[in-house]
This record gives sequence, structure tokens and C-alpha cells, in this order.
Amino acid sequence: MSDSMDKTIERINELARKAKTVGLTDAEIDERNELRKKYIEAFRGNLKVQLDSIKFTDEEN
Repeated sequence: MSDSMDKTIERINELARKAKTVGLTDAEIDERNELRKKYIEAFRGNLKVQLDSIKFTDEEN
């Protein structure tokens, strides 16, 4: 995983812990939503690359 994605995940986790304890400001809620969106887009992109690299073979031949 890239260093920037590691930092993104770390920040998402920090905000999640804070949300459970003291709550988040409106700015932090917006930041959390943007970071989650960025993470999901990266995850989907990586999954697509993995799925596109799968090669099927015909076992009957």
C-alpha cells in the first residue's frame, strides 16, 4: 500500500476514534467523508486491476 494511502487510513481511524469519544466538528465530518470517498475509490481501482488480470482457462482442452 502506498504511503499516502497509509496516511489516509491512519487519519480515518483517528477521526473514527474521536467521533466515538468527543465527537467531530463539521469540518472534521467533511474531512472524514472525503477521506472515506478517496479510500473507497482507491479500493475499487485496485480490485478492478486484480479482476482484470484474471485469466480463465478451459479445463476441457
